[in-house]
Amino acid sequence: MTELQENPGTAPTLAEVVESIDALWPFSLTEEWDRTGVVVGRMDKPVRSILVAVDPVADVVTQAIEGGFDLLITHHPLLLKGVNSVSDETAKGEMVMRLAEAGCALVCTHTNADQPEGGVSQILADILGLTEQRPLAPAKNGPDDAGIGRVGVLAEPVSLASFAQRVARSLPRVAGGVRVAGDLQAEVRTVAVCGGAGDSLFDDVRASGADVYVTSDLRHHPASEARETARGGTPFLIDTAHFASEWVWVPFAAQALKRHLASRGLSVQAAVSELVTDPWDAVFFPERGAAGAES
Repeated sequence: MTELQENPGTAPTLAEVVESIDALWPFSLTEEWDRTGVVVGRMDKPVRSILVAVDPVADVVTQAIEGGFDLLITHHPLLLKGVNSVSDETAKGEMVMRLAEAGCALVCTHTNADQPEGGVSQILADILGLTEQRPLAPAKNGPDDAGIGRVGVLAEPVSLASFAQRVARSLPRVAGGVRVAGDLQAEVRTVAVCGGAGDSLFDDVRASGADVYVTSDLRHHPASEARETARGGTPFLIDTAHFASEWVWVPFAAQALKRHLASRGLSVQAAVSELVTDPWDAVFFPERGAAGAES
């Protein structure tokens, strides 16, 4: 867990932290199907310490409670679908109860943190070295620089294999690694990225003129159809773990939020959860792997 040092100042209330979150990643950009904002917490309670993570899972909740944090901020929502009970009879109810009993608030910032400048996809594009960035799918109701995904260019063309290695080096190590579809020796320069699941954006990727598309959770049929449509050409595909592609935003978010609060004369301790919450633990190959899947 990476901790950021505290600056002297007044501790904000939960309401004031939420105001800063909204200024950085406007809740107005939340997609209609999504659920963001405060899940647990008293709005007038002081927040002296914050833990930022990707997933609101049991291990992260334990980390927040045992670490004595006043607030847990996660990228993914805990209660995406409607519920009529938060008893400990369900896993999610148990987490809500534990957080409330420990006095630890929970705020989720999902699609509102995907779209703006300083959002998930822009940070992913930044660490991969993309310049001249623009939204892949511009926001319907937002500033010109807001939207799902980003498109940009590399300083110099590189082979698809070299770029895939760059992606793998830039992301947290997870069991699934990084998968690639396309001519490994082909040169790529224009890159589209979408942190998290992005297989609904293939039309936007093709329209962008990208040589390669980096995203997560590529299902068999959409990926196969995309490669068939490309007839062996571009866009090539790089499939990453969902957790890994979005975790890169977490350290940036912790620092950005701390700076924004400091600009208002408010001070918090902010820490980054380094727990790997990707659901997969291992990948096995047969001793004599198929071509492209050597053991």
